[in-house]
Formats: sequence, structure tokens, C-alpha cells
Amino acid sequence: MHRFLALCLLALSADVYSQSNHTYTLAATPKTVAWGYYDAAATPVLHIQSGDTVTFETLITNSPSGLEKAGVAPDQVQQNLRDIYKEITIHGPGGHILNGPVYIEGAEPGDTLEIHIQKIDLAIPYAYNGFRFGAGFLTQDFPYSRTKIIPLDRDRMVARFAPGIQIPLHPFFGSMGVAPPEAYGRISSAPPAIHGGNMDNKELVAGTTLYLPVHVRGALFEIGDGHAGQGNGEVDITALETSLTGTLQFVVRKDLKVKYPRAETPTHYISMGFDDDLSEATRIAVRQMIDFLAGEKHLSRDDAYMLTSVAGDVDITELVDGNKGVHLMLPKSIFANTLP
Repeated sequence: MHRFLALCLLALSADVYSQSNHTYTLAATPKTVAWGYYDAAATPVLHIQSGDTVTFETLITNSPSGLEKAGVAPDQVQQNLRDIYKEITIHGPGGHILNGPVYIEGAEPGDTLEIHIQKIDLAIPYAYNGFRFGAGFLTQDFPYSRTKIIPLDRDRMVARFAPGIQIPLHPFFGSMGVAPPEAYGRISSAPPAIHGGNMDNKELVAGTTLYLPVHVRGALFEIGDGHAGQGNGEVDITALETSLTGTLQFVVRKDLKVKYPRAETPTHYISMGFDDDLSEATRIAVRQMIDFLAGEKHLSRDDAYMLTSVAGDVDITELVDGNKGVHLMLPKSIFANTLP
């Protein structure tokens, strides 16, 4: 009883549930990945405390045979990717190999999971981009499949797309999410939604913070779909798909009640919206920014709507994942100085 009362007082008086400082490493193996789904009933592969840090190993979303067929030398295909394809025979309904789920002690429905993306490293020296019929924004224009292997220069942090064409690298995880509400059951890893998931938001690089609403006890966080870089829209359905290693810190927030995924970079506040209808996804992102400005910046809703119009940038995150994504970026610099 005394411990329960202490926790209640902590929840009322502090910004977080509790703090810890342990660091874990979670390799990607047949026993530690959730292949193609988010699910409130999934069994956690790791339990951590609020404040703990986890270094995740994540794997490229392609089969060993597919990579070899596209031109990757057999010795350049990661052994754990081969192991997963060999040992996991039942997976889906999506295609992403996600690491997790991770159970964060103290996280309860209605809380917010604050995720500090501390570091992201390239794990292999190549990426691929590919399209196929039935997927991608212009699938009728390209009624066939093609995969291109793209070398990554880790020293210069560029992708060598073709002679005379180099793409700056900005690694990020296409999919970071928590379990959806229990009533949703097992959902595909492909469409992003209120749980986050396959957001494909290229702004979520190292140094940013992601906020996800918690829907089930423990949150059940999963991560994967590594991208070395991507254009907004991700129009052919893939980015610079690769394997990444990322270090993330998790904090359970009892005082913050976000209803939808949002993020914060060193320079911008970001709201998001996901829906099959691009207009509706945009409405969600704009409304979420208005809610943020009204709730945390204490603007009237009228002023929040106006400020979003004069200072916010609405970007198409992706067009190809079932639910389309929109994110709205508002620069922090507009709040930095006030007139006397």
C-alpha cells in the first residue's frame, strides 16, 4: 500500500513515471523479431524501466535470395537475416522485420511514451530501392518489378546512386511504434496509424524525440524498416532500404497525454496525420498541431490555427503505405524571441 501511494504521488508530482539508466542491446534474431505485425497480445522479448536505453539491431526488409538476385554478393548478406528467413515460417500480415516488442515497465493506457533517438548507424555498406506492380504511387505506369542495389559510402555519408549522382544520407527508422488497442488484434506493419508504426518520416533522425500514445500495458514498442535516406512521398514504395543499428532512450510520461503520434526535432515541432484519404490525413495533422499549440503553448485555438497557416509547413510523408502520411512542421525559432 505504501508503495502504491508513493507511485501515485510520483505520477502527480513528476514529469515521468520513474527513471532508470540501464542500457541494453537487442540483436535481431528469430527469437527477438516480430515479422510483419503490431499486436497487443505479442509476447515481449525485453523488459525495461522508464529511463532505460536500448541499442537495436534492425534488418533490411528483403529476402536473402532477393538481395542476391539483385546483385549482392552472398557473403554480404547478413547471417541473421538468413536465419530469420529459414526459421520463421509463419509471419505477416505485413512484410517488415521489426525488432521487439519491448515492454516498458509502468507504461499504462493513456500515458505517453517519449522516445529519444540518440544514435543511428549504418550496419551494412549497401541499400536497395525497388518497385513492383501493385504497389507504389505510379504502379500502372510501371507494371513490372525492379530492384536496384545502391552502395553506401559510410565515410562520406552518401549513396552512390549512379555515375554523377550522389545522395546525402540521413538514416532513420521507417517503422517505430507501439501496440495498437487490444480490439484491433494483430495489424499489418504496413499502414501507419495511431500506434505510429510505418510512418516513414525522414525527419526522425538521430537527435529527435518521438511521442507515442500508449494503448496497452507496457506499450510494446517495435522498430525496424531501416532507411539510409528517403524523399518525402516515398513514391515507388521504398526508400534507401538498409540495415541500421539505433540507440533509443524510453521515458514514460504520466503528465503528457498525446492522442496521436507527434515528434520534436532540435529545430521544429512536428504533428502527423494518417489516413487513406490524403485530405483527411492533412486535416488530422493540422488539428493535432492546433491541439499542441493550444495545450502546450497556451494559444487560443483561433491563434493556433492562424499561426499554423502563417508559419507551418505541411509535407507529404508518404503516399504508398495504405494509409497516406502527412506531417506538419512548425519552427521553434518563432518562439525564441519576444518583443519587449
